[in-house]
Amino acid sequence: MSSEQQQRGQQQQASSSDSLLVASNPLSKSQPRDDVAYEDVTDSDFVYEFGGPIGAASMIVGFPLLMAYQYLCVYDNNGHFLGPDSLGDFGPWVGRMAARYWDIAAPSWTGARIYLGFTFFMVGLAYVCPGPVMYGYKLPSLGGKRLAYNCNALWSWWIAVITSLVLHFTGIFRLTEVVDNLGSIMSVAMIWSFVLAGALYAVTAARGQKHRASGNVVYDFFMGVCLNPRIGSLDLKLFTELRIPWPTLFFISLSCAFKQYEQIGYVTPESAFMVLAHWLYANACNKGEECVITSWDIFYELESWYLLFWNLAGVPFSYCYSSIYLLKNGPMGFPTVWVVFCYVLLVVGYFFWDTGNSQRNRFRMHWNNTLIKRNAFPQLPKSFIHNAKYLQTRHGNKLLIDGWYAYVRKPHYTADIAMALSWGLITGVGSFFPYFYLTFFVIVLVHRVGRDDARCARKYGADWDEYMRVVPWKFVPYIY
Repeated sequence: MSSEQQQRGQQQQASSSDSLLVASNPLSKSQPRDDVAYEDVTDSDFVYEFGGPIGAASMIVGFPLLMAYQYLCVYDNNGHFLGPDSLGDFGPWVGRMAARYWDIAAPSWTGARIYLGFTFFMVGLAYVCPGPVMYGYKLPSLGGKRLAYNCNALWSWWIAVITSLVLHFTGIFRLTEVVDNLGSIMSVAMIWSFVLAGALYAVTAARGQKHRASGNVVYDFFMGVCLNPRIGSLDLKLFTELRIPWPTLFFISLSCAFKQYEQIGYVTPESAFMVLAHWLYANACNKGEECVITSWDIFYELESWYLLFWNLAGVPFSYCYSSIYLLKNGPMGFPTVWVVFCYVLLVVGYFFWDTGNSQRNRFRMHWNNTLIKRNAFPQLPKSFIHNAKYLQTRHGNKLLIDGWYAYVRKPHYTADIAMALSWGLITGVGSFFPYFYLTFFVIVLVHRVGRDDARCARKYGADWDEYMRVVPWKFVPYIY
């Protein structure tokens, strides 16, 4: 039996709750193949991004300072901006800010115990939990080899949720300790991301296995030089993208809700909204882990400082400010119609985001012969398009032009932005910081879409022009 046949057999036997989906496409006489996704992106392709070494250095310094500033504004100043009294006061103001941050957010053993304890708990679950073994794209850098991924994030996620609730209600570890020590935990997370990024860079360089390196140490540290970092069966890139940032964000919001209950005797609809919003996001990321394997982030992006920093620290501790703001300033007392509108926007946005991501990734998985059906909650209609229409490229890849992708090229981004907007609107308009996620996210997505369009234009040529003719709109039909 060939290794490819063995891989397919392992996928079919991986879990009793999983089964291969079979779909045919009347527009093509070919059967699903496992070699059509071989990406001809080589390590010789190099171009400076993010402003080159100067931009990289600025963000390495600037992002931690931005997070510290936001924390002081939201946690210590009720969501209002902080600034010097005058231009001449700038130097002393920086000193006061630094001293205040150290007073309330310095790294501590408590913060390390909470953050690193959770991290290594999730690492342990990644090694022992059951789940289907999936295989990604064939990688040119590995001579066409396909890497195996143990997709057990769903088990890990639910075990973590249940364990945390048991610890909270038994009094062994009250979840309110998370928000009580949030600054310290955030500081530990930032330090941990630097340690991991530095260690990964050093080990990769020592082994002589750097990918797409520029030769500039600062830029290479920022952009990364390691393509597929692994510790045994644990894929660090997939792990750090899904299993730390979004669950941590959820637990921060849950901690805020429990803290609010302690303070006023009930949880407001607004705080409950944030718990629901972050549970939906974290749950979706973990229940659809096998879909992420076919994403650009996993098969091409390097594990870098900016990915590690943002996943381990930036996402959970910058996207949580709606929850913190509601805790510090609630109850908000918004009209019922406003709260209902926010809930509706969230749920509708989630439906199109979840199904949009599912349509796109399951289409890829179908043609990569790795598509499975999972009994993970919630399963939504429109998640898989049978007999999906596509544009066949001369390159060999197929571009989806069906489902939500018949109307816009990035429907999942549009839905993601709608959810991000709801996270801000539920707090009102009293502070900018609950809208930081929305602002930052729009900037990132616009940059990413431009980057993707340029790459696809080079890759597909005239076929990409035809694709844009068939689906001319990026985010919203007839608008953008």
